[in-house]
Amino acid sequence: MHGELYKMELKATYDIERTSSNQIVQHEFWPLDAIDPKKARFPCCLVWTPLPVVSWLAPFIGHVGICREDGTILDFSGSYLVNIDDFAFGDVARYLQLDRKQCCFPPNPAAHTCKYGYKHMEFGTAITWDDALLSSMRHFEHKTYNLFTCNCHSFVANCLNRLCYGGSMSWNMINVAALILVKGHWVDGLSIIRSFLPFVVVLALGIFVVGWPFLIGLLSFSFLLLAWFLVGTYSVKNLFEC
Repeated sequence: MHGELYKMELKATYDIERTSSNQIVQHEFWPLDAIDPKKARFPCCLVWTPLPVVSWLAPFIGHVGICREDGTILDFSGSYLVNIDDFAFGDVARYLQLDRKQCCFPPNPAAHTCKYGYKHMEFGTAITWDDALLSSMRHFEHKTYNLFTCNCHSFVANCLNRLCYGGSMSWNMINVAALILVKGHWVDGLSIIRSFLPFVVVLALGIFVVGWPFLIGLLSFSFLLLAWFLVGTYSVKNLFEC
């Protein structure tokens, strides 16, 4: 009888210690520094900047990256290349800081706080924010860049899936782009001008020189581009997996 009570007490103590340990790993984070656009430091942020030529024709298309806890930007900008602290295509125009508390950081395979458990572990779990980004960076250092199938949005989506951010492992090009475009904050007024002025100029010149058919052509280009990503993401299996 005494032996059974002793075992029960040990088990209770172990469960309490394990729960306490898990909570420490999951809920206590190093404080983040302030966002500093002048130094290009955006701790735990998604960042966006317009692309040359492409954004002039379709301003909703841009280049995205994701930042480490110290604010350093990581972005997939070419085949076998993930930039570190060298954001391709110019300064950050828009950013969105993410909440680390919405991530799943299991200290062991049985301690998932997300609903995916085994799927998350199989895909690649992480115990810290930077750990997830490092794993994705190593994965994309062996990937061929393609604007239409495997691009910077794919890299960010891969990071968010490793983090199981927001309790989701369904991050892809479309919802990553929508997240930063809908909820992102402009760095300053100049960033807004830099993002939309080329498009306005191209639109005005096109209508002046060609006429209204240019506007129809431009809208058709944007529609076809958006349709490609929507169909490829949600209808054609494995097309955009990289």
